[in-house]
Amino acid sequence: MNAERLSIDGPAGRLELALNDPGEPRRGIALIAHPHPLYGGTLDNKVVQTLARAMNALGYVAIRPNFRGVGDSEGVYDEGRGEAEDLLCALTWGRSRFGDQPVVLAGFSFGAHVQSRIAAQVQPRWMVLVGPAVGRFDVAAVASNTLVVHGEEDDVVALKDVFDWARPQKLPVVVFPGAGHFFHGALVELQRVVVGAHPI
Repeated sequence: MNAERLSIDGPAGRLELALNDPGEPRRGIALIAHPHPLYGGTLDNKVVQTLARAMNALGYVAIRPNFRGVGDSEGVYDEGRGEAEDLLCALTWGRSRFGDQPVVLAGFSFGAHVQSRIAAQVQPRWMVLVGPAVGRFDVAAVASNTLVVHGEEDDVVALKDVFDWARPQKLPVVVFPGAGHFFHGALVELQRVVVGAHPI
């Protein structure tokens, strides 16, 4: 993806961002969070890039920060707490550049956990959680207008755990038959599903 790369002042020092701007008219800002920093998660992850493409197709500016300690972002891994601060900082910067627009929060795996930490504060128009790392992290309850997508054969986060998390919230879960955690071979379909699920 052609993205503008830049650094801003973050809570732990320099915070690296990738920015995909669809241009005018913009529908809002989509803040996208990547998988676990200690297991190779970065803003260049294929699922994260797919989410950015989907958001651009819907007319959102897609902002993908590298969490602290990843890529050119300074600081060290902070178990989701500091990473939540990183997301809020990136959103504040995005609003300063593009205005106070509607916000979409999207996250993959650990990134879904971090987005759940800030959702109540941000009050997003919509959330998209792909392969949410429930069972591994305390993924908070989310609003009913959240799209949850999971692979049937995910060997990192069990589908049963996602159902157990979603059931008390009465959240539907879109299951990709045969897909693993990283949605290999299913990224085009993932983009299509995300675009098609956007609330009118």
